[in-house]
Amino acid sequence: MRELEVIHQMDKPTFTAKVISVQPRIRLIRSFDEVSHNYLGYAILLNGTIGEEEREFSIGIGKAAQAKHQFRVGDEISGACVPVADERLEPVEFYKVSKLKKLQEATSANSEPPPWEDVCPELETYRWRGHRRLAARTYSTKCTTCMWGCRMPVEIIIDNWNPKGKKKYRYETFCYGPLNCKFYKAGPNRKVEGRNGMVFVEEDWVDEQNVEHRDWEPED
Repeated sequence: MRELEVIHQMDKPTFTAKVISVQPRIRLIRSFDEVSHNYLGYAILLNGTIGEEEREFSIGIGKAAQAKHQFRVGDEISGACVPVADERLEPVEFYKVSKLKKLQEATSANSEPPPWEDVCPELETYRWRGHRRLAARTYSTKCTTCMWGCRMPVEIIIDNWNPKGKKKYRYETFCYGPLNCKFYKAGPNRKVEGRNGMVFVEEDWVDEQNVEHRDWEPED
């Protein structure tokens, strides 16, 4: 058993890279008009070397690791990781990170947000704030470095009477940020397939309800 553990550790590619973004790592489960969330930790987008390659890549870490290291945009970090077992269920390429270290602190932060590039708050803060849908193009062009942006893997249960039956998968982008963000664009309403060919359209009131406990206040 010990030999298998050693082999597994040797198979882990190591990385050294600079942090491009840190965002919440959350999985969304849809069942027609019902939703639930799995708060997995944090997703870190990096640019550097992993194994023998030099490129952009992403890793997933737990809430305890982020609480310890307080990673943010501009930090240089290192560690070892493994490819995710099912890419449909993760917003990152690699997880199960070990030997995680912060090699160098970021020298500066974005002083004129958006995007907001500070240390991410706890996952409970994201849960409390609630999210609005975010246009995929806006996310990819404006929000990938923002701590309030989130790209979620979505698992869709087609028949809510048979949750272990047929499922579909996709990605959706969301914003947890200030309601007055000048970059924000909602994009089209999202549709969710259900049993017997039914389709649920998630209309604007869902977003409004998700954030109705927050005012249109100016936020840092």
